[in-house]
Amino acid sequence: MRFIAFDLETTGTLPGVDQIVEIGAVMFNEQGAAELIFTTLINPGIPMPEAASRVNGITDEMLVGKPAITDVLDAFADFCADVPMVAHNAAFDAQFLTADIKKHETTAPRGVILDTLPIARKVYPGLANYKLGTLIQHLGIPSTNFHRAEEDAAYCGQLFHKMLTRLSPNGVPPTLQTLS
Repeated sequence: MRFIAFDLETTGTLPGVDQIVEIGAVMFNEQGAAELIFTTLINPGIPMPEAASRVNGITDEMLVGKPAITDVLDAFADFCADVPMVAHNAAFDAQFLTADIKKHETTAPRGVILDTLPIARKVYPGLANYKLGTLIQHLGIPSTNFHRAEEDAAYCGQLFHKMLTRLSPNGVPPTLQTLS
């Protein structure tokens, strides 16, 4: 199954109040190889809160001269088109995207959004937690940094591909409806 794994970094946790400061998306082919990448920092128009910066390492200096969200959303929608999208704890990212798409009346990606978190809970029962880093470590996927959009999207895509493989004992992947 071809899919796009995506992740956002934000100034906080409240969609519609806090701002997106980074979008990372990686398109994976049917064999689980990364084919295309969409990644950009976004100037939120407000100072980067210290607490958010401690989590993702994104600073005000990094955001100077970067595009506004209004200059990025249509390009992101074009990149995603109608390809299925996956994210870890997808509701968080989807709520931020939806809030900005509505606010700025821009185009939305048309693919269904799947959440790797509940899928991982079913595929890998009994783990201490289901954080992306824990799952990546459990699966032995080489990793370096977390909490940057492109890297987390790539890890999420690798996780999703491993789960698809595990859920496809006869080589036939589950349907999107089953995965939802």
